[in-house]
Amino acid sequence: MSPTENHQKTELGLTVLLTEKRDWIRGKSIGLITNHTGVDATLQSNYRLFAEASDCQLSAIFSPEHGLWGAVQDGITVNSIDNTDENVPVFSLYGQSMRPTAEQLEGIDLLVYDMQDVGVRYYTYISTLLHAMEAVNDYGVEFIVADRPNPITCTAIEGAVLTSGFESFVGIHTLPIRYGLTIGELAMLLKAERVPSCQLKVAWMPGYERWMWYDDTGLQWVPPSPNMPTLTTAILYPGLCLFEGTNMSEGRGTTTPFEYIGAPWCDGERWTQTLNALRLPGVLFRPVVFTPAPVNENTKHARQTCGGVAIHVTDRERFRPVKTAIHMLSTLTSEYSDHFAFRTAHFDRLAGNSWLRNALLDGKSVEAIQAQWAAELQIWIDNTAQYRAYS
Repeated sequence: MSPTENHQKTELGLTVLLTEKRDWIRGKSIGLITNHTGVDATLQSNYRLFAEASDCQLSAIFSPEHGLWGAVQDGITVNSIDNTDENVPVFSLYGQSMRPTAEQLEGIDLLVYDMQDVGVRYYTYISTLLHAMEAVNDYGVEFIVADRPNPITCTAIEGAVLTSGFESFVGIHTLPIRYGLTIGELAMLLKAERVPSCQLKVAWMPGYERWMWYDDTGLQWVPPSPNMPTLTTAILYPGLCLFEGTNMSEGRGTTTPFEYIGAPWCDGERWTQTLNALRLPGVLFRPVVFTPAPVNENTKHARQTCGGVAIHVTDRERFRPVKTAIHMLSTLTSEYSDHFAFRTAHFDRLAGNSWLRNALLDGKSVEAIQAQWAAELQIWIDNTAQYRAYS
């Protein structure tokens, strides 16, 4: 069934939890892991819905990277705040602790995870998910995931599976870069592979299908973080985020993060011609000039005029962001070797290995690079079929 033929809208796991699965929360003291994306189909905040419920008690809120309101830039420590206007304490899981502590969980029967992810291994909300599952397992607290769509579909899976020894907060488990699961399905996988005794339940989504992009669901897009403003950004992110691990700007500090890639020394006209000549599926490139604003101390080339390319997705079904980014990196290592450089540690953290960087520096073809991860990626796809809750 094509998107144009489908008129059924997706019902969020949050709504299911508050209606037909209400008995899961009735009489419970609840901790809620969420942020500004934790809204229902009418954009009502989940914490208000829980706080106003008469048959359960919202006792604490836990927020991930970027804070409860999604206003804090990437990589910046978020301090806990005293409370919300509902007089509920808010604890940061991206500050002094990356997981709920015993003191914070005292008196809580149930921890609910409900916020929008983007379906990419680097995105740290899934790290918060695993840390929370480990914490509740340690302290005997029940855990519920209110499922939400994978905005970039569950049908395309890309990139190398993370290599053991390269785990980090941007690579919490042995997943490929674009892993093709919803957050609820991923939680089931993490339970099986990391915390088998976690008391996990998932509120699934009626009406959701694996092929759906976020704009097929009938739900409103709420930017999950400051540099994820649109669905287009999310579509590009699995590949273009790799540029964080280089000396090029990935467009942070512009209105089009991950859509612009460039540097002061880059000839955008020349690079555009090189990339368009590759005839990569579902994408075109356009030369741009941009000047990143300093959004934080890590903004690359802040206030400097950068040449580069804008990436235009012309067919999102055919477009492969990881493959595209590797082609882009390959052209840079060959044509801009005097200027282009990897930020080795960070690039390898994102890639989940060191061999990708070395392969690019050695001039290996993109086809050879893809072949290197093909077998392990297929094994991962086969092994995770058991966790797929949607057709």
